[in-house]
Amino acid sequence: MSLKNFYILGEGSNTLFLSHTAPVIIQPKFMGIEIKEDENFYFITAGSGENWHQLVTYCVNNGYAGLENLALIPGSVGAAPIQNIGAYGVEISDVIDAVYWYELATQHLHKFSKEQCQFAYRDSIFKQQLRDKGIITKVILKLPKVWQANISYQGLDLLDTDPTVEQVYQRVIEVRQAKLPDPKFKPNAGSFFKNPVVDLKTYQRLAQQYPNMPAYVQANKEVKLAAGWLIEQAGFKGIKKNGVGVHDKQALVLVNHGDGSGEAIYQLALEINQKVYEKFGIYLQPEVRIVASNGFIGNGEFHG
Repeated sequence: MSLKNFYILGEGSNTLFLSHTAPVIIQPKFMGIEIKEDENFYFITAGSGENWHQLVTYCVNNGYAGLENLALIPGSVGAAPIQNIGAYGVEISDVIDAVYWYELATQHLHKFSKEQCQFAYRDSIFKQQLRDKGIITKVILKLPKVWQANISYQGLDLLDTDPTVEQVYQRVIEVRQAKLPDPKFKPNAGSFFKNPVVDLKTYQRLAQQYPNMPAYVQANKEVKLAAGWLIEQAGFKGIKKNGVGVHDKQALVLVNHGDGSGEAIYQLALEINQKVYEKFGIYLQPEVRIVASNGFIGNGEFHG
């Protein structure tokens, strides 16, 4: 079997299939949760087939803090480091200790440290150099025994200044449910596009024209923009077309209204991308993994 003829799938929550046919699907089902600790940290080892939100809930219920901001993100544990999932001021790379990855060609199991994973915004070595070359089997998370709530993100800042882990967890769920449609009832892959990161000169140019544009300065002085805001300004929020559309509460989410196709979602995404570029001079890149009948297309360059 050649690499192009199969696709490694977690729970499929971040995958857009373009047709009714697909390559051979390999879905790892490595299960189990194990807890170890030292003086300062809990080490949570979870099989890649475990459900991510259920792992977060397990940790919150058992007093292991550090994952609560990542509650209700759909998908499997094994997919989380590939995408370097993040929400409400936290990324999984903040709490990763190690990732175990099975290399298909050599049939060898490798242990990657946090640094070796080469994490970046919604990115990792598993999404780049090692894509389609192996399978994550388990992940080890390193959670501090001395915990401080991260509630700086909009929506969480309504909590008391010293909330409990449970309070942060419940608030994250409330905020997500208020903004994002439940994929069980309205099919979607969550945030379809990444928030673009631009250089300071590009941001300053845009800020002069759009002074109310949301922006977040990064440690390296680059500036992260809100893709949802850009899409809304381009006139797509709430639009419906060919059975698919843009969510009316969060323009970053593309939805299937029940009779649309993966191809229709893809074409809408291309149209959005082109209009955003025409208005702002910025190309958006998808977060979702796009799969055709003959295999993975990509989720990197997306210039229409």
